[in-house]
Amino acid sequence: MYIFIAALLINSLLLSSSVYPLLLVDFLSKKQIISYSAYLFQFDIFYSLLSSEFLLLAVMAYDRYVSIYKPLQYPVIMRKTTLCILLLLAWLLPVCQMAVATGFTKLQCVISTMHTIHDMIMLVNFALLPVLFILFTYTRILIISYQSSREVRKKAAQTCLPHLIILINFSCLCTYSVIIVRLESHIRKIVKISKHLKRLFYPAKIN
Repeated sequence: MYIFIAALLINSLLLSSSVYPLLLVDFLSKKQIISYSAYLFQFDIFYSLLSSEFLLLAVMAYDRYVSIYKPLQYPVIMRKTTLCILLLLAWLLPVCQMAVATGFTKLQCVISTMHTIHDMIMLVNFALLPVLFILFTYTRILIISYQSSREVRKKAAQTCLPHLIILINFSCLCTYSVIIVRLESHIRKIVKISKHLKRLFYPAKIN
């Protein structure tokens, strides 16, 4: 379990590092200019790490589910090889998805139907499905815990409920950001920036 926590911390650090340095440079510069290649690189890195954040949270939820629901089989199910495979998949799947999208589609300044469909598919694969899986596993954990003693119920509630609340909040912010961008809503830039910064601030604060 601790290796997943360490992986989540590293991913959150990389996610913040993909935005904050350039953001600080923009604040100190008179002109906020970024090259096209730098934009593509930052775009791919940011959304790959953001997707990995959800997948790592899903892996952590599965780890907790196995440890509580099947404690005797935990050493067999969560072997070292399994842990390495899950971590590699959590980081490589989003990277491959972004690489395929960048290789076979041309990113343009205008929002096309193909880009919208692609973003929605990524949203479902790397955000919605992991969140639903996490909710399922935590629900099972809470059901099992509430069938146990009062102390176990209290400990489970203190552990799971804050994570669920923060996860739902973080997921809503990410979904809102994608929808706002794709629907070209005319809101102030400062509101858009604050939404993006919250997505970076909350994971680091949680971890």
